[in-house]
Amino acid sequence: MARAYNFSAGPAMLPEAVLQQARDEILDWHGSGMSIMEMSHRGKQFMSVYEQAEASLRRLMNIPENYKILFLQGGASSQFAMIPMNLLRGKSTAAYINTGAWSKKAIAEAKRYTSVHIAATTEDSKFTATPDAGDIDLPGDAAYLHYTPNETIGGVEFLYVPETGDIPLVADMSSTILSRPIDVSKYGLIYAGAQKNIGPAGLTVVIVRDDLIGQTMDMTPAMFDYKIHADNGSMYNTPPTYSLYLAGLVFAWLEQLGGLTAMAEINERKSGKLYAAIDDSDFYSNPVEVNSRSWMNVPFTLANADLDSVFLEQATAAGLVTLKGHRSVGGMRASIYNAMPEAGVDALIAFMAEFEKNNA
Repeated sequence: MARAYNFSAGPAMLPEAVLQQARDEILDWHGSGMSIMEMSHRGKQFMSVYEQAEASLRRLMNIPENYKILFLQGGASSQFAMIPMNLLRGKSTAAYINTGAWSKKAIAEAKRYTSVHIAATTEDSKFTATPDAGDIDLPGDAAYLHYTPNETIGGVEFLYVPETGDIPLVADMSSTILSRPIDVSKYGLIYAGAQKNIGPAGLTVVIVRDDLIGQTMDMTPAMFDYKIHADNGSMYNTPPTYSLYLAGLVFAWLEQLGGLTAMAEINERKSGKLYAAIDDSDFYSNPVEVNSRSWMNVPFTLANADLDSVFLEQATAAGLVTLKGHRSVGGMRASIYNAMPEAGVDALIAFMAEFEKNNA
C-alpha cells in the first residue's frame, strides 16, 4: 500500500528514510542482538545514541555551550507548569503573550503559581494575527516573557523575535522548532513537544540557559526541577528511549539534508505555493493576516462549508489525509512540517484545483 500524505498537526509524518532505518534496526541494533527499546538507558550502547542525538541537535541549532539540552517526558503541556516553577526565581509576576489556544493553556497553568501579566493579546481579532512588536507591554519586574512563536490551531506565526532586554524570553516552539535557523542566544528557554518536527510523541526537548536553573519554587517535585535533570544528563529517570533514538535519526537526516538553512528554503517554498493557490482562488480562503501566516500550519476554508465533508472524503481517497481543521476553528488545516515532502504539497494543490473545478 502506498504511503499517504499525512497533513496531521501531530503526531505528524516522519521522514521515510528515518522510518526505513528504524525498521531495519528494530530487532537488532548495530549487531547487539537487541532492539534499542530493550537496552538499559544507562548502558554504553544507548548512551552512545543519546550523546549523538544531543551533539547533533546542538550542531543543527548552533546551541551555545552555556545552554543545557534536556530530553524529558510529559509533553509540552508539562512545561506550562515547569516554567514558572523554575524561572520565577523569587519574582511574583510573569508576562505572557496571548495569540491562541496554546498560549491560553500556558497562561491558565501559570496562574496557578504566579500573577500573570498579559503583555499583548490578539483575542479581539480572533487570533488571526500576531501583535505588533511595539504593542508588547513588558513590565520591568517580570520573571520572564512567554510566547508561542507558532500557534498550531490558528496557523498564526511570529515573523519576529520579541525584544526583552535582560528579561528571559521563553518560547513554546513545539510546531516550529527545526523548521529554520534561529538565534538560540536570544532565548532563556525553548521547549518543544517532539511529535511535529522532532520525532514521535513521548519526548519533550528543553533548551535552557545555565543561569536560569537551580532556583525552583519551594515544593517543586524533583521531576519538575530542570537542574536535577541537567545534573543527571536527562537520566534522572528512564527517558523515553525509543522516541529519543528516533529523534536522533531525524537530527541526522536534517544534517544530511544540509541543516536548517536548507530546510528553511524547502519550508518557505512549500508554504508559499500553498498560500498562493489559496489566494488565487475565490473558492478557498485563509483567515490569517499575510504578515502572520505560519509556514507549518495552513488553515483554509471553502466558500461553501456544506462541501467540507465531501472535500475531506475525496481527499482521503486521493491519499491526502488528516486535513480536517481543529474543532474550534473548523474548515481545513494542512500541517506541512519538515517531513512533509514537497510532492505532498503539490498533490494537495492539484487536488484542490480539481475539486474547485468540479464544485465551484
